[in-house]
Amino acid sequence: MNAGSGDARRYCPLPSPFAMKRGGTLREARVAYETWGELSAARDNAVLILTGLSPSAHAASNAEDPAEGWWEAMIGPGKAIDTSRWFVICVNSLGSDKGSTCAASINPATGEPYRLDFPELSLEDVANAAHVAVKHLGIDQLACLIGCSMGGMSALAYMVLHPGSVRAHISVDTAPQAQPFAIAIRSLQREAIRLDPHWNHGQYADDDYPVDGMSIARKLGVITYRSAMEWNGRFARIRLDPEQRDDNPFGLEFEVESYLEGHAQRFVHTFDPNSYLYLSRASDWFDMAEYGNGSVLEGLKRIQLAKAMVIGVSTDILFPLEQQEQIADGLRAAGAAVDFVALNSPQGHDAFLVDIPNYSRAIGGFLGAL
Repeated sequence: MNAGSGDARRYCPLPSPFAMKRGGTLREARVAYETWGELSAARDNAVLILTGLSPSAHAASNAEDPAEGWWEAMIGPGKAIDTSRWFVICVNSLGSDKGSTCAASINPATGEPYRLDFPELSLEDVANAAHVAVKHLGIDQLACLIGCSMGGMSALAYMVLHPGSVRAHISVDTAPQAQPFAIAIRSLQREAIRLDPHWNHGQYADDDYPVDGMSIARKLGVITYRSAMEWNGRFARIRLDPEQRDDNPFGLEFEVESYLEGHAQRFVHTFDPNSYLYLSRASDWFDMAEYGNGSVLEGLKRIQLAKAMVIGVSTDILFPLEQQEQIADGLRAAGAAVDFVALNSPQGHDAFLVDIPNYSRAIGGFLGAL
């Protein structure tokens, strides 16, 4: 099913009712996805990409939607994820407002948006919904599953919940569980949204929207997505020209403040605040130790894979390099042949979106050898 011109999304209906890990069900739910390339006759060349918290399924441009995708430089003919060889699928997370059923969707039981009546969301639910979409496309086993950031955690859930459904895995800047620092940052982001009076316990409208809360949440996120090294290199202590400054007491004075403000303003109305809260909390809850009697290593050892590549960045403060090492060790203990790639990109957690040459070399090399 196509969603109209300039929109390449297709929609996979989920079983109704769709049971959620933490209780509750969704009825008449769906996830949005996009595809690139052709599925082989043997249906053995599928690559699934699971995204970070805010991206849509539009990872790259295609005939129906020529707009640049969030991983445009990585996906396409002759690129690292080569669509002349691979059939590439990107699924928008369940709970995201980019076409999948989320807190802003209409609850069929009431005819009103779910808002805070949406069931508690886990990354296991995100993984199970993505698995339904893959089966919907007639694919029993993925050639490779790629998970970026939050999507890397969803990918671990996918593999532990659906043994044998993935031959190879690329883990990008992620974690087997949220560390206290990441939980603390996300907690502040959620608090900023909830304390905005316009949030109104989730009952906001487009014309009475929690702009300030979403803006602060986004700024906090952006600060952690990059590294101190990059902030220093890009902005130093450069001040804005007098005419660019804010007249308010304690207003914008430094270039870095203006940069964060611009980032926040571009983001604020592009993501539903309640959906942000749900996905943020789902990221905090995820823990591979649940599958290993309290041990992350034992949980990871339950994943059945032939090959994996784990990529991390030394400057990532949100998902530190030692967490990538944990994933690599666990998958090796499970019997997979694992390549571990530690990059020194200055961009921090967002490096996978920015340092395309290094990520292309790693990911393209791994996929080329499959």
